[in-house]
Amino acid sequence: MKNKANKITLFYIIFSITLAFVSYQFLSKIDSLPQTRFLYYNITFIILSALLFKYILSKNDSRNSKIFEKLKANNEEIKAYNERYDIVAKATSDTIWDWKIQEDDFIWNKGIQGVFGYKKEDIGKTSKWWFDRIHPEDSIKMSIKLYSFIEQKTEKWQDEYRFKCADGTYKYVFDRGFLVKDEEGNAIRMIGAMQDVTRQKEEEQRLKLLETVITQTKDAVIITESEKANRAIPKIVFVNPAFTEMTGYEATEVIGKTPTIFMGKRSVKNDIDNLSKALRGKEEFKFETLNHKKNNEEYWVNFSMIPITNQEGDHSHWISIQRDITEDKKQEKEKEQLIRELTQNNKDLKQFSYITSHNLRAPLSNLTGLLNLMEEIPIENPELKEIINGFSTSTHLLNETINDLVKVIIIKDNPSIQKEEVLIKDVFENVFNQLTFLISLHKPILKIELEKVTILHINKAYLESILLNLFTNAVKYRSPKRTLRIFVSSKEVGANIVLVFKDNGIGIDLERNKDKIFGLYQRFHNYPDSKGLGLYLVKSQVESMGGTITVESEVDKGTAFTITFKK
Repeated sequence: MKNKANKITLFYIIFSITLAFVSYQFLSKIDSLPQTRFLYYNITFIILSALLFKYILSKNDSRNSKIFEKLKANNEEIKAYNERYDIVAKATSDTIWDWKIQEDDFIWNKGIQGVFGYKKEDIGKTSKWWFDRIHPEDSIKMSIKLYSFIEQKTEKWQDEYRFKCADGTYKYVFDRGFLVKDEEGNAIRMIGAMQDVTRQKEEEQRLKLLETVITQTKDAVIITESEKANRAIPKIVFVNPAFTEMTGYEATEVIGKTPTIFMGKRSVKNDIDNLSKALRGKEEFKFETLNHKKNNEEYWVNFSMIPITNQEGDHSHWISIQRDITEDKKQEKEKEQLIRELTQNNKDLKQFSYITSHNLRAPLSNLTGLLNLMEEIPIENPELKEIINGFSTSTHLLNETINDLVKVIIIKDNPSIQKEEVLIKDVFENVFNQLTFLISLHKPILKIELEKVTILHINKAYLESILLNLFTNAVKYRSPKRTLRIFVSSKEVGANIVLVFKDNGIGIDLERNKDKIFGLYQRFHNYPDSKGLGLYLVKSQVESMGGTITVESEVDKGTAFTITFKK
């Protein structure tokens, strides 16, 4: 700056002196007397004015230098502020906006692109673009609070609302703004910072749900701190309302204390070592224990403890969930007692059945013998003869009933019956040999489809009894309208062997009798010799050999039994 002033001064002196000499030469030609004194005066004036001019220029240059330095410093400060602004905006992920209220001119920083995904050309420059992207459910509430702040009815403005992203989804934002006023105090500008709080909001909602679960659950929830080195059992920091309901202790009575306050003496003695060991290992564990309520009433709980870690992975707390199982324990005891009583009753019934069948056999044998002797004696009185015949029939039926009951007792009393490898074809041959008379008498149409090699590991006598019962039932309950047809098959299906026995008899109404079909002494037809015991025996024998039996039947069309055994 100083060199510049010197140059200007030097140029001024040279130019002025040159002009003075030119003027002097010009005047010398006009006036015969040269004006030398005038030339000296001019040169002196030029030098003095040049010095004054230089002084003024130096002062001006000095002032300009100070202004320049100040502007330079201000520019550096503005640049630093801008750099800090950009760094803060990036660090906080804030979206900064600047709204010139009177001109309705809106400016966004790069956050509107990075956070919400908008392209530069899609971003509007008015407040309308901003308001149009606020969720409809939040728009009215937010607008009322904002304009109340602009009109300076409230001291500050901050709000949470949902802001629309470029992809159509919404993010929760926390927005806060600051007003810039003119000299008269009117709001002319507003600058705001919008922060994406979607993750915090979702976490907040999740925590509220968890809090609702904890406060509303019927199970007691206890949170304790992590154990300290000098203490085996950690202190309680939280209990839910269900805990108070379960134990009678208010939260203020147990917070800061250990769970041993409500653990029974037996619990402490039996479980404290296991509890301490699990706490040291920081492992989840469960056990059942007997606790005490505030009124000293005992109650059983299913007790579980889960270790909780913080973000750094350090163990911070324990969560204990306790379920009152006192009623379950009572029911368990009642069930055990009921099982003992039923077992004893079953033994007594079996004993009674054995005694009854044994004690009745001797008199029945005597009666049968006497009736056989009476058959050799001629009886002329027709009424007496009819009475004796009826008595003989009743005795015979009683004997059959006792024999059937003995069969049932034997099956039920021997769940692990002797089994052997049996060829199904051989069993069918034995059954048909025993039914030769019935087959020749009623001449049914038989269709037998047995696979060549079908071996079962079962009780042979039981299988013969099953087939005999099904075959005699098919003959007994044949339809008088058509010739009896019986279909029997055996085949391997996967790991099972399936036997099918099907007839075209009078059938059974399954809608009415489905649950009673295999019941004891259940009769579905009014036949005089029907005792209702055959199907019960069949099912008992099948199940005693580990098999299953199902039935399909339709009135006046027939019945099909499917028996399944594992190979």
